[in-house]
Amino acid sequence: MLKKSLRVSFSSFTGLILLAVAPPVSAQPIVHEPTRGVPTFAVREPILRLKPGAVVETRTFSKPGDYYDPDKAGPWPGEVGPFFLEGASPGDTLVVKVLKLRPNRDVAISNVTPGGISGVAGDSRTRLLNDPLPPRRFVWRLDRARNVGIIDLPNSAVKKMEIPLRPMLGRVATAPAGEEEFGGLWPGDFGGNMDAADVTEGATVYLPVFHEGGLFYFGDFHAAQGDGEITGSGLESTADVTFQFDVIKGQRIRWPRIENDEYIMVAGSVRPLVDAMRIAYVELIEWLVKDYGFDKMEAYQVVSQVGVVRVANIVDPHYTVVAKFPKKLLPPKLTR
Repeated sequence: MLKKSLRVSFSSFTGLILLAVAPPVSAQPIVHEPTRGVPTFAVREPILRLKPGAVVETRTFSKPGDYYDPDKAGPWPGEVGPFFLEGASPGDTLVVKVLKLRPNRDVAISNVTPGGISGVAGDSRTRLLNDPLPPRRFVWRLDRARNVGIIDLPNSAVKKMEIPLRPMLGRVATAPAGEEEFGGLWPGDFGGNMDAADVTEGATVYLPVFHEGGLFYFGDFHAAQGDGEITGSGLESTADVTFQFDVIKGQRIRWPRIENDEYIMVAGSVRPLVDAMRIAYVELIEWLVKDYGFDKMEAYQVVSQVGVVRVANIVDPHYTVVAKFPKKLLPPKLTR
Protein backbone atom coordinates (compact mmCIF):
# COMPACT_ATOMS: atom_id res chain seq x y z
CA MET A 1 0.00 0.00 0.00
CA LEU A 2 1.24 3.50 -0.81
CA LYS A 3 1.32 6.45 1.54
CA LYS A 4 3.14 9.71 0.98
CA SER A 5 1.95 11.47 4.11
CA LEU A 6 -0.58 11.20 6.89
CA ARG A 7 -2.12 14.24 8.48
CA VAL A 8 -4.66 14.34 11.30
CA SER A 9 -6.12 17.66 12.42
CA PHE A 10 -8.69 18.32 15.08
CA SER A 11 -9.19 21.94 13.98
CA SER A 12 -10.95 23.67 11.09
CA PHE A 13 -14.20 21.77 11.58
CA THR A 14 -16.97 23.48 9.63
CA GLY A 15 -20.66 22.91 9.08
CA LEU A 16 -22.69 21.78 6.13
CA ILE A 17 -26.05 22.57 4.62
CA LEU A 18 -27.15 19.07 3.72
CA LEU A 19 -29.74 19.52 1.05
CA ALA A 20 -28.19 20.22 -2.33
CA VAL A 21 -30.65 21.08 -5.09
CA ALA A 22 -30.55 18.23 -7.61
CA PRO A 23 -32.62 17.20 -10.61
CA PRO A 24 -35.16 14.44 -9.95
CA VAL A 25 -33.94 10.87 -9.83
CA SER A 26 -35.91 10.19 -13.02
CA ALA A 27 -33.11 11.90 -15.02
CA GLN A 28 -31.79 9.66 -17.79
CA PRO A 29 -29.07 7.52 -16.18
CA ILE A 30 -25.56 7.11 -17.52
CA VAL A 31 -24.51 3.46 -17.78
CA HIS A 32 -20.85 2.90 -16.96
CA GLU A 33 -19.19 -0.51 -17.29
CA PRO A 34 -15.86 -0.52 -15.41
CA THR A 35 -12.99 -2.18 -17.26
CA ARG A 36 -10.28 -2.02 -14.60
CA GLY A 37 -9.64 -1.36 -10.95
CA VAL A 38 -7.02 0.92 -9.41
CA PRO A 39 -4.97 0.15 -6.27
CA THR A 40 -4.83 3.62 -4.69
CA PHE A 41 -6.87 6.70 -3.92
CA ALA A 42 -4.99 9.46 -5.72
CA VAL A 43 -5.15 12.16 -8.37
CA ARG A 44 -5.31 10.47 -11.77
CA GLU A 45 -7.03 10.92 -15.12
CA PRO A 46 -10.84 10.56 -14.76
CA ILE A 47 -12.60 7.60 -16.35
CA LEU A 48 -15.99 9.37 -16.41
CA ARG A 49 -17.00 13.04 -16.46
CA LEU A 50 -20.37 14.05 -15.02
CA LYS A 51 -22.56 17.09 -14.52
CA PRO A 52 -24.27 17.83 -11.18
CA GLY A 53 -27.46 15.80 -10.83
CA ALA A 54 -26.14 12.95 -12.97
CA VAL A 55 -27.36 9.43 -12.22
CA VAL A 56 -24.86 6.65 -12.93
CA GLU A 57 -25.69 2.95 -13.16
CA THR A 58 -22.53 0.91 -12.69
CA ARG A 59 -21.01 -1.95 -10.72
CA THR A 60 -18.04 -2.78 -8.54
CA PHE A 61 -15.10 -4.15 -10.50
CA SER A 62 -14.15 -7.82 -10.72
CA LYS A 63 -12.26 -10.02 -13.16
CA PRO A 64 -11.88 -13.82 -13.49
CA GLY A 65 -9.61 -15.39 -10.91
CA ASP A 66 -9.58 -12.42 -8.51
CA TYR A 67 -10.34 -12.25 -4.78
CA TYR A 68 -14.02 -13.08 -5.30
CA ASP A 69 -13.38 -16.38 -7.13
CA PRO A 70 -14.78 -19.13 -4.88
CA ASP A 71 -12.16 -21.64 -6.07
CA LYS A 72 -8.99 -19.65 -5.36
CA ALA A 73 -7.71 -16.74 -3.28
CA GLY A 74 -6.82 -14.40 -6.12
CA PRO A 75 -5.59 -10.77 -6.02
CA TRP A 76 -7.72 -7.81 -5.01
CA PRO A 77 -9.22 -6.27 -8.20
CA GLY A 78 -9.01 -2.65 -7.08
CA GLU A 79 -11.49 0.21 -6.92
CA VAL A 80 -13.48 1.96 -9.65
CA GLY A 81 -12.67 5.57 -10.50
CA PRO A 82 -12.13 8.36 -10.50
CA PHE A 83 -15.33 10.08 -11.62
CA PHE A 84 -15.00 13.82 -12.30
CA LEU A 85 -17.95 16.03 -11.33
CA GLU A 86 -18.02 19.31 -13.21
CA GLY A 87 -18.14 22.34 -10.94
CA ALA A 88 -16.70 20.59 -7.88
CA SER A 89 -13.68 22.55 -6.60
CA PRO A 90 -11.46 22.46 -3.52
CA GLY A 91 -13.45 23.62 -0.50
CA ASP A 92 -16.74 22.25 -1.84
CA THR A 93 -18.58 19.12 -0.71
CA LEU A 94 -19.24 16.20 -3.03
CA VAL A 95 -22.72 14.70 -2.56
CA VAL A 96 -23.13 11.02 -3.43
CA LYS A 97 -26.57 9.45 -3.02
CA VAL A 98 -26.67 5.66 -3.13
CA LEU A 99 -29.91 5.00 -5.00
CA LYS A 100 -29.42 1.27 -5.45
CA LEU A 101 -26.98 -1.31 -4.09
CA ARG A 102 -27.63 -4.99 -4.82
CA PRO A 103 -25.36 -8.06 -4.92
CA ASN A 104 -24.91 -9.47 -8.41
CA ARG A 105 -23.41 -12.88 -7.68
CA ASP A 106 -24.36 -15.85 -5.53
CA VAL A 107 -21.22 -16.18 -3.39
CA ALA A 108 -19.26 -14.02 -0.96
CA ILE A 109 -15.75 -14.57 0.36
CA SER A 110 -14.43 -13.98 3.88
CA ASN A 111 -10.74 -14.69 4.48
CA VAL A 112 -8.71 -15.07 7.66
CA THR A 113 -5.13 -14.26 6.73
CA PRO A 114 -2.21 -15.24 9.02
CA GLY A 115 -0.38 -12.13 10.18
CA GLY A 116 -2.67 -10.03 7.99
CA ILE A 117 -5.35 -7.92 9.64
CA SER A 118 -7.42 -8.79 12.68
CA GLY A 119 -9.29 -6.95 15.37
CA VAL A 120 -8.78 -9.61 18.05
CA ALA A 121 -5.50 -11.37 17.22
CA GLY A 122 -1.95 -10.37 16.40
CA ASP A 123 -1.50 -8.91 12.95
CA SER A 124 1.18 -7.17 10.91
CA ARG A 125 0.70 -3.93 12.86
CA THR A 126 0.05 -5.23 16.40
CA ARG A 127 2.37 -8.05 17.46
CA LEU A 128 1.27 -10.41 20.21
CA LEU A 129 3.06 -13.34 21.84
CA ASN A 130 0.70 -15.96 20.48
CA ASP A 131 1.20 -17.46 17.03
CA PRO A 132 -0.83 -16.00 14.17
CA LEU A 133 -4.21 -17.55 13.49
CA PRO A 134 -4.18 -20.27 10.82
CA PRO A 135 -5.40 -19.30 7.34
CA ARG A 136 -9.03 -19.98 6.62
CA ARG A 137 -11.22 -19.13 3.66
CA PHE A 138 -14.97 -19.08 4.15
CA VAL A 139 -17.26 -19.15 1.11
CA TRP A 140 -20.77 -17.96 1.82
CA ARG A 141 -23.74 -18.66 -0.43
CA LEU A 142 -25.94 -15.67 -1.16
CA ASP A 143 -29.63 -16.36 -1.64
CA ARG A 144 -30.54 -13.10 -3.31
CA ALA A 145 -34.22 -13.98 -3.62
CA ARG A 146 -34.51 -14.48 0.15
CA ASN A 147 -31.88 -11.84 0.99
CA VAL A 148 -29.84 -14.14 3.23
CA GLY A 149 -26.26 -15.37 3.43
CA ILE A 150 -25.69 -19.05 4.19
CA ILE A 151 -22.57 -20.64 5.70
CA ASP A 152 -21.82 -24.29 6.52
CA LEU A 153 -20.26 -24.79 9.98
CA PRO A 154 -19.23 -28.49 9.96
CA ASN A 155 -17.20 -28.28 13.20
CA SER A 156 -19.84 -26.46 15.23
CA ALA A 157 -22.99 -27.48 17.07
CA VAL A 158 -24.92 -25.39 14.56
CA LYS A 159 -24.07 -27.01 11.23
CA LYS A 160 -25.48 -24.25 9.05
CA MET A 161 -26.34 -20.62 9.67
CA GLU A 162 -28.35 -18.04 7.74
CA ILE A 163 -27.98 -14.32 8.31
CA PRO A 164 -29.82 -11.39 6.72
CA LEU A 165 -27.91 -9.55 4.01
CA ARG A 166 -27.13 -5.88 4.69
CA PRO A 167 -25.46 -4.64 1.49
CA MET A 168 -22.91 -1.85 1.98
CA LEU A 169 -19.96 -0.21 0.25
CA GLY A 170 -16.74 -0.42 2.23
CA ARG A 171 -14.92 2.16 0.10
CA VAL A 172 -16.16 5.55 -1.09
CA ALA A 173 -13.62 8.34 -1.49
CA THR A 174 -12.45 11.50 -3.13
CA ALA A 175 -8.80 11.94 -4.11
CA PRO A 176 -6.83 12.89 -0.96
CA ALA A 177 -5.39 16.35 -0.40
CA GLY A 178 -2.26 17.61 -2.09
CA GLU A 179 -0.03 14.86 -3.48
CA GLU A 180 -1.13 12.28 -0.93
CA GLU A 181 -1.73 8.77 -2.26
CA PHE A 182 -3.25 6.03 -0.14
CA GLY A 183 -3.50 2.32 -0.80
CA GLY A 184 -6.99 0.85 -0.96
CA LEU A 185 -6.91 -0.37 2.65
CA TRP A 186 -6.65 3.16 4.05
CA PRO A 187 -9.51 5.32 5.38
CA GLY A 188 -9.03 9.00 6.16
CA ASP A 189 -10.54 12.45 5.85
CA PHE A 190 -11.09 11.71 2.13
CA GLY A 191 -13.29 8.68 2.96
CA GLY A 192 -11.62 5.57 1.59
CA ASN A 193 -11.80 2.16 3.24
CA MET A 194 -14.05 3.19 6.13
CA ASP A 195 -15.98 -0.10 6.13
CA ALA A 196 -18.97 1.76 7.55
CA ALA A 197 -22.12 -0.34 7.32
CA ASP A 198 -24.13 2.89 7.09
CA VAL A 199 -23.03 3.40 3.47
CA THR A 200 -25.93 1.48 2.04
CA GLU A 201 -28.87 1.86 -0.30
CA GLY A 202 -30.78 5.04 0.48
CA ALA A 203 -27.86 6.75 2.23
CA THR A 204 -26.26 9.98 1.13
CA VAL A 205 -22.51 10.38 1.58
CA TYR A 206 -20.82 13.79 1.81
CA LEU A 207 -17.10 13.92 1.03
CA PRO A 208 -14.59 16.79 1.14
CA VAL A 209 -13.36 18.00 -2.25
CA PHE A 210 -9.58 18.52 -2.39
CA HIS A 211 -9.11 18.66 -6.19
CA GLU A 212 -11.05 19.87 -9.21
CA GLY A 213 -13.88 17.46 -10.02
CA GLY A 214 -13.68 15.72 -6.64
CA LEU A 215 -12.29 12.54 -8.25
CA PHE A 216 -14.66 9.97 -6.74
CA TYR A 217 -13.74 6.30 -6.14
CA PHE A 218 -15.82 3.34 -4.91
CA GLY A 219 -15.57 -0.41 -4.33
CA ASP A 220 -15.28 -3.13 -1.67
CA PHE A 221 -18.89 -4.29 -1.64
CA HIS A 222 -19.95 -6.29 1.41
CA ALA A 223 -23.17 -8.30 1.34
CA ALA A 224 -23.03 -8.05 5.15
CA GLN A 225 -20.53 -7.05 7.82
CA GLY A 226 -20.55 -6.88 11.60
CA ASP A 227 -19.36 -3.79 13.45
CA GLY A 228 -15.59 -3.65 13.72
CA GLU A 229 -15.06 -6.09 10.81
CA ILE A 230 -12.90 -8.03 13.28
CA THR A 231 -11.56 -10.64 10.84
CA GLY A 232 -10.61 -7.92 8.38
CA SER A 233 -13.21 -9.21 5.95
CA GLY A 234 -16.93 -8.75 5.50
CA LEU A 235 -18.94 -10.92 3.13
CA GLU A 236 -16.84 -9.68 0.21
CA SER A 237 -18.69 -9.82 -3.08
CA THR A 238 -19.71 -7.67 -6.05
CA ALA A 239 -22.73 -5.50 -6.69
CA ASP A 240 -24.70 -3.36 -9.08
CA VAL A 241 -24.86 0.20 -7.82
CA THR A 242 -26.66 3.37 -8.88
CA PHE A 243 -25.38 6.75 -7.69
CA GLN A 244 -26.61 10.30 -8.04
CA PHE A 245 -24.00 13.05 -7.80
CA ASP A 246 -24.16 16.68 -6.80
CA VAL A 247 -21.98 19.35 -5.25
CA ILE A 248 -22.51 21.86 -2.44
CA LYS A 249 -20.55 24.94 -3.41
CA GLY A 250 -18.52 26.78 -0.81
CA GLN A 251 -19.35 24.37 2.01
CA ARG A 252 -16.24 22.71 3.42
CA ILE A 253 -16.37 19.67 5.67
CA ARG A 254 -13.37 18.23 7.45
CA TRP A 255 -14.46 14.56 7.58
CA PRO A 256 -16.94 12.39 5.66
CA ARG A 257 -20.60 12.65 6.59
CA ILE A 258 -23.48 10.27 6.02
CA GLU A 259 -27.23 10.81 6.18
CA ASN A 260 -30.13 8.36 6.10
CA ASP A 261 -33.76 8.50 7.20
CA GLU A 262 -32.85 8.19 10.89
CA TYR A 263 -29.52 9.90 11.53
CA ILE A 264 -26.98 12.47 10.53
CA MET A 265 -23.50 10.99 10.95
CA VAL A 266 -19.81 11.82 10.86
CA ALA A 267 -17.01 9.30 10.22
CA GLY A 268 -13.62 9.80 11.87
CA SER A 269 -10.64 7.61 10.94
CA VAL A 270 -7.35 7.42 12.84
CA ARG A 271 -5.55 5.38 15.50
CA PRO A 272 -6.02 5.01 18.44
CA LEU A 273 -9.72 4.17 18.41
CA VAL A 274 -10.61 6.80 20.99
CA ASP A 275 -9.25 9.55 18.73
CA ALA A 276 -11.39 8.32 15.84
CA MET A 277 -14.39 8.67 18.17
CA ARG A 278 -13.26 12.13 19.24
CA ILE A 279 -12.96 13.30 15.64
CA ALA A 280 -16.43 12.01 14.79
CA TYR A 281 -18.11 13.53 17.84
CA VAL A 282 -16.34 16.90 17.63
CA GLU A 283 -17.48 17.47 14.06
CA LEU A 284 -20.97 16.20 14.84
CA ILE A 285 -21.25 18.81 17.62
CA GLU A 286 -19.86 21.54 15.35
CA TRP A 287 -22.39 20.52 12.70
CA LEU A 288 -25.27 21.00 15.17
CA VAL A 289 -23.92 24.43 16.11
CA LYS A 290 -23.38 25.72 12.59
CA ASP A 291 -26.39 24.33 10.74
CA TYR A 292 -29.02 23.80 13.44
CA GLY A 293 -28.53 26.74 15.80
CA PHE A 294 -27.37 24.86 18.89
CA ASP A 295 -25.25 26.51 21.55
CA LYS A 296 -21.94 24.64 21.66
CA MET A 297 -22.17 23.53 25.31
CA GLU A 298 -25.82 22.57 24.92
CA ALA A 299 -25.02 20.55 21.79
CA TYR A 300 -22.24 18.85 23.75
CA GLN A 301 -24.77 17.97 26.45
CA VAL A 302 -27.49 16.51 24.22
CA VAL A 303 -25.04 14.58 22.04
CA SER A 304 -23.63 13.04 25.22
CA GLN A 305 -27.11 11.73 26.08
CA VAL A 306 -28.51 10.62 22.70
CA GLY A 307 -25.47 10.07 20.49
CA VAL A 308 -25.05 6.67 18.85
CA VAL A 309 -21.71 5.19 17.80
CA ARG A 310 -20.81 2.54 15.26
CA VAL A 311 -17.28 1.16 15.45
CA ALA A 312 -16.98 0.61 11.72
CA ASN A 313 -13.57 -1.05 11.62
CA ILE A 314 -10.75 -1.92 14.03
CA VAL A 315 -8.57 -3.64 11.42
CA ASP A 316 -7.52 -1.06 8.84
CA PRO A 317 -4.39 1.12 9.03
CA HIS A 318 -6.72 3.73 10.53
CA TYR A 319 -9.71 2.73 12.64
CA THR A 320 -13.09 4.27 11.75
CA VAL A 321 -15.85 5.38 14.13
CA VAL A 322 -19.22 6.78 12.99
CA ALA A 323 -20.99 9.13 15.43
CA LYS A 324 -24.73 9.64 14.90
CA PHE A 325 -27.43 12.08 15.99
CA PRO A 326 -31.15 11.22 15.63
CA LYS A 327 -32.85 13.30 12.95
CA LYS A 328 -36.14 13.24 14.87
CA LEU A 329 -34.51 15.54 17.45
CA LEU A 330 -33.23 18.09 14.94
CA PRO A 331 -34.83 21.53 14.62
CA PRO A 332 -35.23 23.06 11.16
CA LYS A 333 -31.99 24.01 9.48
CA LEU A 334 -30.87 27.58 9.67
CA THR A 335 -31.60 29.60 6.53
CA ARG A 336 -28.68 31.37 4.87
